[in-house]
Amino acid sequence: MNNLSFGNLLRRPEAGAFLGLVGVLLFFVVFGSTKFLEPAGAASWLNVAANLGIIALPIGLLMIAGDLDISIGAMIPAGSMTVAVLSGYYDLPIWVGMFGALAFGLIVGLVNGYLVVHTAVPSLIVTLGTLFAVQGLMLGTSVLVTGTTSVALTADPWAKFLFGQFLAGSFQVIILWWVAITAIFIFFIHFSPYGNWIFAMGGDKVSARNAGIPTTRLTMVLFVLSAMSASFVGMCQAILFNSAQVSGGMTFIFNSIISVVVGGVLLTGGFGSVIGIFFGTITFAVVNQGIYFTTFDRNWSSLIIGVMLLVAVLMNNTFRQMALTYSPKKKK
Repeated sequence: MNNLSFGNLLRRPEAGAFLGLVGVLLFFVVFGSTKFLEPAGAASWLNVAANLGIIALPIGLLMIAGDLDISIGAMIPAGSMTVAVLSGYYDLPIWVGMFGALAFGLIVGLVNGYLVVHTAVPSLIVTLGTLFAVQGLMLGTSVLVTGTTSVALTADPWAKFLFGQFLAGSFQVIILWWVAITAIFIFFIHFSPYGNWIFAMGGDKVSARNAGIPTTRLTMVLFVLSAMSASFVGMCQAILFNSAQVSGGMTFIFNSIISVVVGGVLLTGGFGSVIGIFFGTITFAVVNQGIYFTTFDRNWSSLIIGVMLLVAVLMNNTFRQMALTYSPKKKK
């Protein structure tokens, strides 16, 4: 019963993220309008949250484990271009293009993981290198093969239904994928041994390895999940919008990191939760889109977004300190 007390709930990693989300929602309802929560308004920030959230989840796990992947900025357009070139330009079956997009993500993730594990180079530098390498590869290959940097794509009805349709006219179907993937991550991270292993890696990777945790394999898996998630989002965008471009995706790098940090994950690793990342992603999307439902001058939007996100991060830090300094009272 004590484990379910209000005080203990507040000390959980996702507590600050949830309260921050509630505060942000109330802010935009008060200074904006209730249209923000109506279907059309909710779709604007839920669509942003879903595309960002699928990438933020593995990025968050990497940060909990003490690593970081910024090559996602190139993997999103890479996933889009791969499926568009294979199934649009070459007119191969759509499943071939989709398989190619995910396979490319698998390869890049394995390369990132291998370099991080087998060299002394920090993951930030490794993935910075693959970021530019993949960008250059996509641009050069696209121009060489198609003669352009934009490729049209017409997906089969079943692919449109599963990956590129609007539900109720406004909600992207990727929202359902985001919720399902979040549920899977919650199970594996919070209800299986893998989660404890990842947290142990973030605390001290050497000690985790000495304790028998397969740190090398786990690191490889996390980088693969990150790259494939970004490629999956890019693939879905190409199917949804019937085209792909070599540009775009760079904003996802910082937006995903911000969402993860707002969700209560430490940049130094070893602390966080999947639910917190989920709430943090929604918070970022709400702040990012909510400004358009207010009467504030749009020229001040970046300042307002920055201040609100900073407040959310500080709130998370407060709850983290509460969790770290908490010691249960002994029963008399």
